[in-house]
Amino acid sequence: MFLVRPPILLKKLYPSLLWKVNTQEKEVYLSFDDGPHPEITPWVLDVLNDFQAKAIFFCVGENVERYPDVYRRILDEGHYCGNHTNNHLNGWNSDSAVYLKSVAACARLVHTNFFRPPYGRLKNTQAKRISRHYRIVMWDVLSGDFDRTITPEKCLENTLHYSRPGSIVVFHDSLKARKNLFSVLPLYLTEMKNRGYRFPLLPG
Repeated sequence: MFLVRPPILLKKLYPSLLWKVNTQEKEVYLSFDDGPHPEITPWVLDVLNDFQAKAIFFCVGENVERYPDVYRRILDEGHYCGNHTNNHLNGWNSDSAVYLKSVAACARLVHTNFFRPPYGRLKNTQAKRISRHYRIVMWDVLSGDFDRTITPEKCLENTLHYSRPGSIVVFHDSLKARKNLFSVLPLYLTEMKNRGYRFPLLPG
C-alpha cells in the first residue's frame, strides 16, 4: 500500500526537503528511481525524447557500475542524475554511519547536487548530514508504478488526478515497475501535454 500524495505531517517534519516546485506555470517535474536498467531506462529515454521531456534519474550506485553506458546516455541526452545510495538502503532501518557510507559510495559514481532517499525514508540525523552536500528531493505525486497489485489504469488515474503545477512526479525505471510504466508513461505524457503542461528539468 502506498500514498499517492505525501502526508502533510511528513512535509511539516521535513520542511527543508523539496516536495514541490513553487510555480504557477503548467510544468511538472519528472523523476525516475532505482535505475539505470539496461532494458527499462533506454525505453524511458526514447519516450522522453518523443515528448521533448526532461527528467531527473535517481540512480543506485551499484546499477551505475553495472550499466555505465546507460548512465552515460542519460547525461548525454540532457537529463539530470541524482544520488539514490549505492545499494538502495532504507534509512529508517539503517545505521546512520552505514547509510552515509552508501551515499558516499554512490557519490563516487554519480556526480550530482541532488539526493533522494530510497522509499522516501530518512532519519532526521541522516537528512541533516546529507543536506550539507545535496538538495534532498522528495515528491508531490507517487505514481505507484512499482505496485503490482494495482492496474495500469488505476496508476494512470491516480497520477493524472494529483498532478498540478510544480508537481515532482515519481516513476521507476526498474523491472518491478515495467508493466505499469510501459502502459502509463506515454499516456500520462500525452494527457498532460494536452492539458498544456511542459516537462522541464528540476531547478538546481
